[in-house]
Amino acid sequence: MSTVRLRHLAQINPPTPAFDRLADGDELTFLPMEAVWPGSRLDLSRRRRKAAVATGYTRFQDGDVLVPKITPTFEAGRAVLIEGLHGGVGAGTTELHVLRPGSQVDGRFLYYLVNAHSFLKLGEAEMYGVAGQRRVPDEFLRNLLVRSIPLDGQRRIVKFLDIETARMDQMVDLQFQFLEKLRERESAQLDLEIQRMMTEWGSIPFRRFIWGVDQGVSPQCDAIPAGDHEWGVLKVSSLRPGVFLPEENKRLPNSISPDTSNEVREGDLLVVRANTPQLVGSTAAVPRIRRKLLLSDKIFRVRLLSGVSPEFIAAVARGKRVRDLCAAVSNGASQSMANIRFEEVKAWPIPAVTSDVQDAFVKRVSDERARLNALQSRIERQFALLGERRQALITAAVTGQFDVSSASGRNVTDGVGV
Repeated sequence: MSTVRLRHLAQINPPTPAFDRLADGDELTFLPMEAVWPGSRLDLSRRRRKAAVATGYTRFQDGDVLVPKITPTFEAGRAVLIEGLHGGVGAGTTELHVLRPGSQVDGRFLYYLVNAHSFLKLGEAEMYGVAGQRRVPDEFLRNLLVRSIPLDGQRRIVKFLDIETARMDQMVDLQFQFLEKLRERESAQLDLEIQRMMTEWGSIPFRRFIWGVDQGVSPQCDAIPAGDHEWGVLKVSSLRPGVFLPEENKRLPNSISPDTSNEVREGDLLVVRANTPQLVGSTAAVPRIRRKLLLSDKIFRVRLLSGVSPEFIAAVARGKRVRDLCAAVSNGASQSMANIRFEEVKAWPIPAVTSDVQDAFVKRVSDERARLNALQSRIERQFALLGERRQALITAAVTGQFDVSSASGRNVTDGVGV
């Protein structure tokens, strides 16, 4: 079996003349890392003007294969073949390697190649850097030895894999749709409960439940999360509607003394002050935590009067009336950042119910969320198993472990070991 180094088949991180030819005001597709997913989850909806991404971003064009370079995204197999860019050109996070197929490699074959298990394990072994910031060097890609397969053979493999992986991707898409329907149902039930309480008990402005508010600071922190005995500063991603994620933090350097007056504690009610328009106003109560965490300047901590449940307020804030108010405040904001003032938070309508009604409502909401989370965990496990089978099939095909010509026309996915 003859082999060839990848640099002889594809350009590695090449220049993109099509980007240079754009005028500064021209729009192009923008890809942050959270938008880079294989299959139908790839999000090409974001736009930026050329002038805004002229420096400090990776450039690419239709037909390129993008490979995440940083852990853990690389190991997750999130490489994508890019097609359908706005104007045929894009820019994105610097944490991407760009592979541009040459005349001797089919673009889709190259895409499958960099999603093979063997490729991912070799790349993982070549990573450099500190924990949490390890990256795959472009030298690994340039010097990677791959099987030398004629174009017609590559295309037979591609045709086979397109059919087989499409079946798996369809199963994943259906499960995503099912999960989304369940979330929509939960949201509709929550809105009905809140409306019922407001009809029966009336509502009062949130300010009537508040005796104080805090806003932290955001010093220059390390990019990695804090360890068990280190201080961390919360990132805005630590809050999702009704959910607190303490692992989403940045480590405070040892050279900076923590302001313990900003320490986050169990029972705190946190509200996102600045984030994307979709997430500004996200509210969650802090459960029991073991980490040493500090409030950031983009998050409010609301101090509630005695007898007011922070979990109750967080649940009401997930409802449509509060979400609509936050959306109205965010109108006209940029796609990347919006802000909400605390005066606007204080105007949120809250059902004027007694503490026992609050507790009963919180229990119903918590029970439903727990049921949905359990179902989501089972679905995510199915995603993982399908992903393992998909990767095993790709690996077997591109490395020649079986002849795709003899496998075509029959279902082989169940016969591929994982």
